[in-house]
Amino acid sequence: MAKWAGRKSAAVNPVGRVAPVTSEVSQEVASRYDRRMTPTRPLTLGHSPDPDDAFMFYALAKDKIPTGGLRFEHILQDIQTLNERATRGELDISAISIHAYAYVSDQYALLPNGASMGDGYGPMLVSKKRLTRDEIRKVRIAVPGTMTSAFLALQLWLDLAGSEFQYVVVPFDEIFQTVRDGRADVGLIIHEGQLTYQKEGLVCCADLGIWWGEENGGLPLPLGGNVIHKRFDADTRRQVSRILGASIQYSLDHRPEAVEHALQFARDMGRDLADRFVGMYVNHWTLDYGDKGRESIRRFLARAFDRRLIPHRQELEFVS
Repeated sequence: MAKWAGRKSAAVNPVGRVAPVTSEVSQEVASRYDRRMTPTRPLTLGHSPDPDDAFMFYALAKDKIPTGGLRFEHILQDIQTLNERATRGELDISAISIHAYAYVSDQYALLPNGASMGDGYGPMLVSKKRLTRDEIRKVRIAVPGTMTSAFLALQLWLDLAGSEFQYVVVPFDEIFQTVRDGRADVGLIIHEGQLTYQKEGLVCCADLGIWWGEENGGLPLPLGGNVIHKRFDADTRRQVSRILGASIQYSLDHRPEAVEHALQFARDMGRDLADRFVGMYVNHWTLDYGDKGRESIRRFLARAFDRRLIPHRQELEFVS
């Protein structure tokens, strides 16, 4: 998702892998849906063509869990496009940057499932040499998009609005090259770049996930989430949430086959690297980010408003 949290049913080891959990939960939760009323058309479900999203929605894409007749039309687009479509209210359910949610909270409610939370890690600032925060404030930074949560976190970390420092927007998978070529001095990296930057001859100047946790009592940095349009009533929103949760649970329970499915979206990552990446962003936070996740989202957007980085204070609506 574009992208990027607890429950005791799963645990993350030091390399980001998730311990197996039982499949009974996913089957039992999904089966409840059979007794619910079914919408008359497929629900559009937007998510990014990334290995973590592919892993999460494997069970839905391959009809591995019961949905009580509910149908999903999978829309695979990059997170910037999904953010933009959300501003127009086009999709029923969508992955979204938490930063972008500030602009669509009047139309969409936040689902508790499928979030990307940086728990002790997050977007990184990398360079050819180690730079301090003061030095980074004065140089050009390559960023993957201005509506990403990574960019909002960067502004909070720098204590500067985007208009107050130099940056250039490039596709996330071109940031390394942009820094190596000297078109930018620092790169703000997301996705698998967090695992491969050293192979590119770069060093980490700051990890924004670590910084956020230190500033907020260990809370994870909220990066991405899933939303459902408010045109659906509360019961339907909760029903969809249970289905998405069951899909994530299924993938955690059947990790090898779900990773195999995700590899087709892995951008030349090998199985081990893809498995590590999936483990970073599909874990116990992803099943349901709970009260801690909600608090972190509230703080993230409240701080952004206090710094005048988003237009209005958010009235957040969570599906529960």
